[in-house]
Amino acid sequence: MLRLVGWILALALVVLPIVAVLNGWVGARHWPLTKLQATGQFERVDGALLQKTLLPYAQRGFFAVDLAAAQDAVSKLPWVEHAEVRKRWPDVLEVKVVEHQPFARWGKDQLLSRQGRLFPAKGIEVPAGLPQFDGPPARAGEVVEIYNESRELFAPIGLTVREVDLDPRGSWTLALDNGAQIVVGRSEARARLGRFVRLMPQLLAQQAQVLKRADLRYTNGFALTWAPMPAPAALPQQLQGQS
Repeated sequence: MLRLVGWILALALVVLPIVAVLNGWVGARHWPLTKLQATGQFERVDGALLQKTLLPYAQRGFFAVDLAAAQDAVSKLPWVEHAEVRKRWPDVLEVKVVEHQPFARWGKDQLLSRQGRLFPAKGIEVPAGLPQFDGPPARAGEVVEIYNESRELFAPIGLTVREVDLDPRGSWTLALDNGAQIVVGRSEARARLGRFVRLMPQLLAQQAQVLKRADLRYTNGFALTWAPMPAPAALPQQLQGQS
């Protein structure tokens, strides 16, 4: 019995210091992580917030730091698409951050990155001039394809695609920078857009009305909705007297 107790005590003397180090009971004081080295292009990620997020993990010490938890915490910060957290002896905590590169707005409260990932827009300053997309998240790739193809079609006639919407039934709708709405429908979207764009120069040439809506869901033509041309702004009275 005494021999067994002796073995247990000896084992405890070996194991307890190791457990203490791994759990940060001792390591935080004797092997602290005192340096944070961050790499990546920091245009939008808040450096102060990054440091504040990692501080609780670094305080546990070199041997006890939970790298997976620290990496998960950084990955949840605004604008962070991907993060890697590592430690380097004797006192360095390294973090590599890849930022989201916004490509378009998505719905009411999300952004779509250039890598095709959706991320929350809440709490971040959204760049101006992004196109507006919407649709089932699983079909984000198709929305981008239609946007790129339609943008190339409309560019030669001086128009820009500002919105692309794919509804739950699979029907496409586009909005142009001149205010026109283009209802494409579910089938043959690219062919319908191609036929319509070939007609657009003739539609834009007439000066009496403004095209507000074009419904392309017809076999042999389009349904067009027109609005009166806006009246020219009145000249100031001073200029009217000089003319």
